[in-house]
Amino acid sequence: MSVRYETAGIAPGERSRFWQEAVAQAYFPLDLTYRDADRFEGSLELWELGEVSLSRLVTDGITYARHARHLRKDPEEHFLITVPEGAPIRFRQDGMDVDCRPGGFVVERSHLPYEFSDPDANALWVLRVPASLMRQRLSIPDRFASLGFDCTQGAGRLFVDMLRLVPETVEAIHPSGREVLGRQLIELLALAFDNDARTLESRQAPVKQAHLQRIERHLRQNLTSNSLSPQSVADACGLSVRYLHQLFQEKGQSLGQWVREQRLLRCDEALRDPRGARTIAEIAHFWGFGDQAQFSRHYKARFGRSPSDTRQQSRASSPPSGARHP
Repeated sequence: MSVRYETAGIAPGERSRFWQEAVAQAYFPLDLTYRDADRFEGSLELWELGEVSLSRLVTDGITYARHARHLRKDPEEHFLITVPEGAPIRFRQDGMDVDCRPGGFVVERSHLPYEFSDPDANALWVLRVPASLMRQRLSIPDRFASLGFDCTQGAGRLFVDMLRLVPETVEAIHPSGREVLGRQLIELLALAFDNDARTLESRQAPVKQAHLQRIERHLRQNLTSNSLSPQSVADACGLSVRYLHQLFQEKGQSLGQWVREQRLLRCDEALRDPRGARTIAEIAHFWGFGDQAQFSRHYKARFGRSPSDTRQQSRASSPPSGARHP
């Protein structure tokens, strides 16, 4: 089910307060400045996709500001990926200014002050992702913030096309499937980042971060390979094995730990699919685990339950084939 907020039917004198509360509920606290507060019109529809949420806003001209005082009241960090459809938007954060037109998207961090200006009537898609979830997929996702990205072609276009399909399809998807859908959106977002050369060249991406991005791209493309090794990764990325290990040590985990985490996440997604036909052993083998018993130990240590428990819970909560979801 979706949640909807709209100013229609709200008294003119109450609209600014109503919209500020709606925005805080959907994202986090912000200060709002209206072009015309009493005549302001807006609608916001929100879909929950596990830990991820997608929303669509249609509003009159407005400016959103995130200040330092807001940060102290909001301990959990999030990223917002905003896609304008009707008119350009202006975004300022961490000394960076971005003018993002329809056909692009911009990335915002909740844990730094910012100003987001939508001077004209506009329609926006906004994906809200916990920073902890972003960091499971991307090393130092902060480096992508305050940059505008193209969504007219390649992975960026696939990402935005998938956002637009969510409202048409999400009600027919079981809650466990919606969580998988949210994670798939993050995968497409990561792919869009990988394919944009500026993320390797911007001032937020020094040499080590650029190496890490290239390494992680190679690893994601080869997670199913049983022959993935430090030497093969180093050779593919033009680095020494020693430097490869050093890069991961500096980010607080080993190469092996990063690979195992990514593989466990993919296995968890497969096990949560109530229509999945592969056995647990087949899933583990496909994602690079050579020993099922070892996989089960790692999986339980990571998620607090066994692979079979996850599969049983997913299938038990899934409605019979042909039944409508609530």
